[in-house]
Amino acid sequence: MSPASLTMAGVLLITVPTIAFGGVTLLKFLMRGVPGYIDNPVRRGLWRAGHAHAGVLVLFSLVAMLYVDQTGLPEGLKWLVRLLVVAAPILMPLGFFLSVIRPSDTRPSRLIGLTVAGGACLAVGALTLGVGLLI
Repeated sequence: MSPASLTMAGVLLITVPTIAFGGVTLLKFLMRGVPGYIDNPVRRGLWRAGHAHAGVLVLFSLVAMLYVDQTGLPEGLKWLVRLLVVAAPILMPLGFFLSVIRPSDTRPSRLIGLTVAGGACLAVGALTLGVGLLI
């Protein structure tokens, strides 16, 4: 792996304990019946989605780092793919969590747009990586 891909993989691996901590926190909220979580299905659903997306997308991004250096893409595009693929597991969960940050929130705020931005980063990064592997 190139030093750039190793650096990105290192950043991704550092996020894993935060995802684990988030999972433990959500479990505590459920077990203790924390108001604003247990009685708010919108908030509960979005926070569960945020946690799940974070875990899955970090794994996807780690695997993608193994492939970036195998492409025939110019170095600038390789960097773009790395950044886009790493941005997705950061932006998408942030959108889920921050859009219903207050326990009384029953509708997502405009910050839900971060999930769209993360999805766009994921789509463009994965598409570019896939094309780069084919050429």
